[in-house]
Amino acid sequence: MKKLFFAVPVIIALIAFSFIRKPQPVAESGIKWMTLKQAQEAQKKQPKKIFVDVYTDWCGWCKRMDATTFVHPTIVKYVNDNFYAVKFDAETQETINFNGKEYKYTPQGTRGYNAWAAEMLSGQLSYPTTVYLDESLTEIFPVPGYQDPQTFEAVLNFVASNSYKSQKWDDYQGHFKGSIEK
Repeated sequence: MKKLFFAVPVIIALIAFSFIRKPQPVAESGIKWMTLKQAQEAQKKQPKKIFVDVYTDWCGWCKRMDATTFVHPTIVKYVNDNFYAVKFDAETQETINFNGKEYKYTPQGTRGYNAWAAEMLSGQLSYPTTVYLDESLTEIFPVPGYQDPQTFEAVLNFVASNSYKSQKWDDYQGHFKGSIEK
């Protein structure tokens, strides 16, 4: 009887563990960020528009956009389906080669900036700023400041649908029906 008394818990444990599922691999999620160089290479193989998140390490609104807008499932899917996404630290000291031109770091006070960021932002170094490039790597426009998921969805659609070529932003935004609720 003692042997049965000790065997029952072992049998129950074995049965219980046999029903536990093995953990399934988690699907890769999130925006598929690239370097500027990687996006240029991908562009040669399969042209797409490029979305550039121009940020700095010290920027609080940049961090908020990372934590809210850039993780929203609708945004993640739309960006990954329609754009090459680039994260670009505006203060990188690395020399950047873009579209056949070299951009270097410019020291300024205790910080500095990369010349490519200054060019893309028309000298208005404001963070975060999202910059959109067309399939030929020509700048479409920059959008300075934090954007919540609803606003960002509208801008992404405005660019990806080529509506920016035929409509003013105010008209488009007034009629845009996004899928993200406030």
